[in-house]
Amino acid sequence: MPRRDLPPPPPPAHLRAWLDEGQVRADRARFLQDLGRRSLGIGRLLLLWAVAAVFALGWSFVGMALGAFEAGDPVSFVLGLVFLVVGAGVLIPAGFWFAWGARRDREVRRLLCAWGEAGRDPAVDARMRAPGRSLTWLLTSCGLGAAGLWVTFGVAVSARPGEETYAEVAYYMGLGMILWITALLGAAKAAAHYRWALRAVRPARTA
Repeated sequence: MPRRDLPPPPPPAHLRAWLDEGQVRADRARFLQDLGRRSLGIGRLLLLWAVAAVFALGWSFVGMALGAFEAGDPVSFVLGLVFLVVGAGVLIPAGFWFAWGARRDREVRRLLCAWGEAGRDPAVDARMRAPGRSLTWLLTSCGLGAAGLWVTFGVAVSARPGEETYAEVAYYMGLGMILWITALLGAAKAAAHYRWALRAVRPARTA
């Protein structure tokens, strides 16, 4: 997956004293803005949902495999194996994609923390709080989580023997779990960024 390199870490404190203060402040402002966009931008939210959509697609093939296995005849069994292989072929790359994104997020957060502590700039620090972006992540995640919980528990409660098969119930419960786990990740990311902003970019204490 093509990507631009992340900003470099800030220079050590004992070297910053020898550098131009205005340049350091300009670098800090530019890098914090870039890192904040990478961490909590709309693009990151859409990427999280895209990963969840790929997981849902893979789980759909697994659900079709379960339904085929439940039918019990040889042809359905062969189709079930095909669906299962296709589902695994979708879910495994999605897992690697998710792991790559998690590592990327940890690196972005490490750089955010480092640059946030590399001096203070009230105007830049106020923008880094990004309450609008945090609220967007939180509200959309709450809506997605509510939908996931409704799918997970609503199907389980309303299922009736003879009307829904075990494969259908398992599919919808798994789909609901994908939705609310995605929502939990989004809400946790928004809350973590806002806590970091309040702690890391607060005004420096005066003696």
